[in-house]
Amino acid sequence: MPINLSQNSQNTSLEDILFKQGLINSDQLSAIKLESINSGQTVEKILTAHNLVPLDKITQSKAQLLNIPYIKLTDRAIAGDILNLIPEPAAKRYMIIPFDKKGEELWVAMVDPLDIQIIQFIEKRAGLRVKPYLAQEEDILKAIADQYSQNLTSEVTSALKEVEAIKPLEKTQAGPEILREAPVSNIVDQLLEYAIKSRASDIHIEPQEDRTRVRYRIDGVLQEKILLPKGVHDALISRIKILSVLKIDEKRLPQDGRFTFAYGQNVIDLRISTVPTVFGEKVVMRLLPKSTAAPSLLELGLRGSALKALEVQLLRPHGIILICGPTGSGKTTTLYSVLSKISSTRVNVVTIEDPVEYQIPGVNQVQVNPQVGLTFASALRSFLRQDPNIIMVGEIRDTETADLAIQASLTGHQVFSTLHTNSSAGAPPRLLDMGVEPFLLASALNAAMAQRVVRKICPHCRVEFSAPPEVIENIKSVLGKLLPVSRGEPVSASGGFKLFKGKGCSFCANTGYLGRIGIFEVLTISEQVTKLILEHASSGSIEETAIAQGMVTMKQDGYLKVLEGVTTMEEILRVAQD
Repeated sequence: MPINLSQNSQNTSLEDILFKQGLINSDQLSAIKLESINSGQTVEKILTAHNLVPLDKITQSKAQLLNIPYIKLTDRAIAGDILNLIPEPAAKRYMIIPFDKKGEELWVAMVDPLDIQIIQFIEKRAGLRVKPYLAQEEDILKAIADQYSQNLTSEVTSALKEVEAIKPLEKTQAGPEILREAPVSNIVDQLLEYAIKSRASDIHIEPQEDRTRVRYRIDGVLQEKILLPKGVHDALISRIKILSVLKIDEKRLPQDGRFTFAYGQNVIDLRISTVPTVFGEKVVMRLLPKSTAAPSLLELGLRGSALKALEVQLLRPHGIILICGPTGSGKTTTLYSVLSKISSTRVNVVTIEDPVEYQIPGVNQVQVNPQVGLTFASALRSFLRQDPNIIMVGEIRDTETADLAIQASLTGHQVFSTLHTNSSAGAPPRLLDMGVEPFLLASALNAAMAQRVVRKICPHCRVEFSAPPEVIENIKSVLGKLLPVSRGEPVSASGGFKLFKGKGCSFCANTGYLGRIGIFEVLTISEQVTKLILEHASSGSIEETAIAQGMVTMKQDGYLKVLEGVTTMEEILRVAQD
């Protein structure tokens, strides 16, 4: 039954609402009404054909006209027990999807919320009273594809029936076996398989008051994907603990473990961390693909003067090179890329890491173990008796580690490490604050490189658009002399230049982004910078000197990648804005 949107009881029409909201002007209003009368077409078809108003605004106005709530389903997780109330074939056929339940009321997104027959069918099928919501057709179709494709509904339903029979705390030999055979293990498999398919780096399983929320970190951004019934939470956590060889009866203290999961050709190492929260134990699983080789420096996004400066420093036989940035900025991946580049049969490479994330052929990798006294500092002391050429320290966390790393670099070793600073110029002051002597630091430090990771525009749905004047001015002011030129003219000489964005498609889960790339700045320690270090100068002074000597900042590197169509302004400002 199609929705009649010509007028409601107050004689207000769809086009009148759009006009009142300022989405069309008076001339367009008159033209739409005239065309509707002459052609017999609906106002909605005319608006869509002429692309006068965005589809979501039209749908919101329709909802207002019908006095029915509007719902946007993008990035909304739907619980498996709710999805299970309406089978997928029926959802596709009638263009509906249930998304929430309050008491005896089922909230359903519909393309036609006035279709009484469909509402009666849902109420009979679910045994609940329906509250209809209006949603865009493509929004509903995408939600059906995303939510039902996860195939968790049947596992959750069967797990709920059997979860009471599972007694993970029962001290019997059969306990773990019961869990292995239970439907809960299927849920864990489904969660991990979905993570691998969607290129997720982390899975967060978070207990809430009435649900268990599952979120995936995809391309560095957390996305809520699945809601599970609260009743399955304890069994789910126990299953993960058994796989990770953790104590299933210890719920008061944080625990760490790991296990391996195979899916098709993919073999994944998982690092597991549990912490007690108000509503139960939260689990975070970090996915580390075993088969993934470290990317090359070019693949990371290093190029131009930054790549050349780093490669020159890598040729030096001794000294320390620091990779700087906050947690999650890709520092460890860059270190692995550097080690893969310089490792050979002629050099002895040793690393101390917390934890070892990837195995590098030919490299001696050690994992810290504070419980037995194996720390960054104690391992570094031992390394010096192992005849090393190259030493990699996972992170400089304290004064002792910093001093030892500096001493190792001054005694003829090449040392690589990471430091938590926001910029490359912030590295020397941070080490000086730790108590490192200025004259030792000035002699030992070869380079400091800062980085961030940004999402790349999806190549399958990339579209071009004209940059607004204020964005053009911002790019010109940040890049200055670095602004690319074309045929002897600045790229903005034509009155503006084109930028790119992702429209959203099935390849990128409608986000517009697919994959990630780094933005970098490389600070080499010149004579002027050495002098500033000896004077305990601020990071601002060091950065000014480095820029005057030709250093390209992270923000500038990011803007250059924006002009090339690799990423967007929003991404650069999200990670590199001061």
